[in-house]
Amino acid sequence: MPAVYPRRVGRYVPNMDDLLGLSASIIASGDVDKPFNRMTNELSEVADGLAVVESFSHSVVVDTGDGLVAFDASHANTGEAVTSAIAGWSSDPVRHLIYTHGHADHVGGSCAFHAAFGDMTVVGHENVSRRFERYRDTNDWNVLINARQFGGVRADFAMGDGGDAAPNFIPPETLEPNHVVGAGEVLTLGDKTLELHHARGETDDHLWGWMPDEKWMFVGDFVIWNFPNAGNPQKVQRFPIEWAAALRDMASRRPEVLLPAHGLPIGGADRIEMVLTDIAGALETLVAEVVEMMNAGEVLDTIIHSVTVDPDLLAKPYLQPLYDEPEFVIRNVWRQFGGWWDGAPSRLKPSPDAALATELASLAGGAANVANRAAALAASGDFRLASHLVDLAGWAAPDDAVVHGIRAEVYRERRRAESSLMAKGIFAGAMRESKAIADEEGA
Repeated sequence: MPAVYPRRVGRYVPNMDDLLGLSASIIASGDVDKPFNRMTNELSEVADGLAVVESFSHSVVVDTGDGLVAFDASHANTGEAVTSAIAGWSSDPVRHLIYTHGHADHVGGSCAFHAAFGDMTVVGHENVSRRFERYRDTNDWNVLINARQFGGVRADFAMGDGGDAAPNFIPPETLEPNHVVGAGEVLTLGDKTLELHHARGETDDHLWGWMPDEKWMFVGDFVIWNFPNAGNPQKVQRFPIEWAAALRDMASRRPEVLLPAHGLPIGGADRIEMVLTDIAGALETLVAEVVEMMNAGEVLDTIIHSVTVDPDLLAKPYLQPLYDEPEFVIRNVWRQFGGWWDGAPSRLKPSPDAALATELASLAGGAANVANRAAALAASGDFRLASHLVDLAGWAAPDDAVVHGIRAEVYRERRRAESSLMAKGIFAGAMRESKAIADEEGA
C-alpha cells in the first residue's frame, strides 16, 4: 500500500494499488496480463508531493509548496473527473499546467482545469499553438481518421467535445500556452526546480520534464507502455531518430521515478535505464536497418518485408506492438528520407484503382471470382494477399452486395488477426464500409 502523507486534504483516499510496485512486478515477470494502461480516473500518490491520475491520458501532479503543477490535462471527456481527483488530493489549486505536447488527449481537459482552478500559467512548446491551428484547419479530417484509428470502439474519444453532431477535434475553449518554451527552460515553482527539455519524437512539440533534486522525470508520450507511436499510418511525420536520442538523454540522468502519460510510473534507476535504453535500441536498430537498405537501393516493398525487430524485445510489457507497430515505423522512416514514392514505377502516376480493378476482374471472369478467391486466401491465413484481391473486387463492383459481403467478412477476420490498434481500426473501417453496402443493396 502506498504511504499516506499528512499534508493532503481529509477526503483524499489513496488508491490501494502501489503503482511503482505493480510496474516493477510486471517488468520483472513479463506478465502482460496485468493491467498497466488503465483509465480509472483515480489518483495515486507515488511519492510525497507527487501523484498520478490514471486516465485516457494521465495527469501527473506535483505539490510545489506554492500551488500545484500538473503535467497534461487529459481528454475533454475526462478532464472533469481528473480535476475532481486532484481536488480530492490537495486543497491547493493547480497554478501551472504543462502540456507535454498538443495531442487532444493531453490538452482537451484544459477547459475543465480552468473551470476547477481558475486562471493558471499554461506552459507549452512553441509548436503547440501551430498544432492547434493545424487541427482547426483540418478538423473534419482529424475527426474522421481518429474515429477510424480507434475502430469505432472509442469513437467518442476521436473528437474533443464528446461527439456532437458537428464535432470539434479539440474544444474551441482549449487553453493556449501563455508561457512558451523553445529548446528548453528551467522553472522555479515554489520550492521546486523543474527543467523542461524539447525533443522531437511522436510530435514536433514535445517537452519532457526533469526535477534534478527529486530525480523525478516526466516523459509524456516518449514512453507509452507500447511500441513507440513512431509510425502512425494516418498522421503526420514522426521522428524515431530524435525519439531514441531523447530517451538516451533521459537515461543518462539516472531518474529514480519515471512518469509517463500512458501506462504505469516506473521506479528504480536501474529499471528505468533498462526500459529507456530498450526502447531507444529498438528504434535505433530499426532505423539503421531501413537506412542501410535504402542506401543499397532497395525499394520500400523489399524493406517492409525484410526489416524486423527482435521478437524478445517486442514481448516485453513496455514494447508490445499493441498500438503502433514496427512495420508502420519503417514506412515513416522511408517517408522522412525517401519521400512518398515507394519505388514501383507503376505507382508513380497510377491508373485509378477502380479502372485497374475493373480490368483485372474482367481477366478473372468477374469481380465475384476475385472476391471468392480472396475469401479462400483469408481462410488459409494469407490476409495480406486476400486484402489486395478483395479490395480489387470491391472497386470493380462498388454496388455488388455479395462482393461487399465477402469483403466485409475478410476484413472482419483480418481485424481479429491483427495485434495493433491502428491496424485493427483501419481494417474495421473497411469492414463497416462494405457491410453498409451489402446491407443496403441486399435489403
